[in-house]
Amino acid sequence: MSALDAMKKSPWAWVSTLYFIEGIPYFLVNEISVILFKKMGVPNGQMALFTSLIYLPWVIKPLWSPFVDIIKKKRWWITMMQLVMAITLIMLTITLPSPGEEMIMAGTTPMSLFTITLIFFIITAFASATHDIAADGFYMLALSQKNQSAFVGVRSTFYRLANIFGNGVLVWMAGYLETKMSIPQAWKITMAIASAILCLFYLYHIFFIPRPDSDRPSIDGSFKANSSVVLKEFGRTIATYFTKPGVWLAIAFMLLYRLPEAFLLKMCKPFMLDPMGKGGLGMTTQEVGLAYGTIGVAALLAGGILGGVFSSKVGLKKALWWMAACMTLPCLTFVYLSLELPANFYVICASIVVEQFGYGFGFTAYMLYMMYFSEGEFKTSHYAICTAFMSLSMMIPGMFAGFLQESMGYAAFFWLAFACSVATIAVTYLADCRIDPDYGHK
Repeated sequence: MSALDAMKKSPWAWVSTLYFIEGIPYFLVNEISVILFKKMGVPNGQMALFTSLIYLPWVIKPLWSPFVDIIKKKRWWITMMQLVMAITLIMLTITLPSPGEEMIMAGTTPMSLFTITLIFFIITAFASATHDIAADGFYMLALSQKNQSAFVGVRSTFYRLANIFGNGVLVWMAGYLETKMSIPQAWKITMAIASAILCLFYLYHIFFIPRPDSDRPSIDGSFKANSSVVLKEFGRTIATYFTKPGVWLAIAFMLLYRLPEAFLLKMCKPFMLDPMGKGGLGMTTQEVGLAYGTIGVAALLAGGILGGVFSSKVGLKKALWWMAACMTLPCLTFVYLSLELPANFYVICASIVVEQFGYGFGFTAYMLYMMYFSEGEFKTSHYAICTAFMSLSMMIPGMFAGFLQESMGYAAFFWLAFACSVATIAVTYLADCRIDPDYGHK
């Protein structure tokens, strides 16, 4: 066997790159698009509404996930969705509008100018959500149980690195280019770089993603028969989910636990980019990429890691209130920033670190609760439904966040986000009463 063939057979050749490329389009669609439209001069209300709506595919992806098992191999889905995303981003780059400088500075660019851009973002979002389904399924098929356990840290690490690369490196790069050319041209080049990266990974994965014998449609027979069986099983999965004990409390928890952060996340970057005359911090795109996309993401990851260690030692029930506090109290950092408007970059970074570390630490309880509630016969499918509610919990508040901020101003809006902690406390109290004290221990 040649060295190249041996490399192809090693999980190191594809697990890291697969999950890195899984993260890039997700962060492009859901987070970097916020900065792109903001820098193009789109008002916060329209920007927040439409960038929240393109989050929809991740909310509804459980509806078509069974058919990824029926039609074609998962390897086919992975490579095809990567190709679709690469082509779509190329088309998005070519058609990205160039609003005038006066319109950008006034912040009056209508979102209707970006109709084609939104369509390409939506296509990318559906392809990315489908890629997520196929990649997670392929991971379990292509690796032994031993290797699945061994590489779970690798896949999560590279997905997080995609966050740093997207929100940090790409945003910083866009900011650097803004100092050399017009804003629309800078973002066209940035999106072109992102599409080129997707093209390269697509070509790489054609050769280096393995072809395991176990990767085949899960049900034999005709497509019509397969569809009938899957639809029947899908209906039973849904029915058993919504008849589980405490299901409505669980849904309320999944929708409301992150409510303060759901409002905050949609408006924190526009707040940092807006000039002080509009109540913002007046930061450059480069500074936002460094402060929020790099330092902030590092704090988020640290909070998540320590949250996992803490919960494994004391269990979900004992960790829940500590994590709920970390989910809510750090929101006050943005209240402070909006009232004081500090110009010191290090003060801003310190505030972001506190907020993002708290969010990462507190989010651990949310993930553990979804796993806890999903226990049972349809554990995998029920967890997928939980992730749909998780996505919905971010989508709905985000749709209204921009309009609320425009009517209230940043300081009052961040106070409102913190006031939503009442909802977090309420659902935490109700959930705490039903959690098994032994769940989550090592």
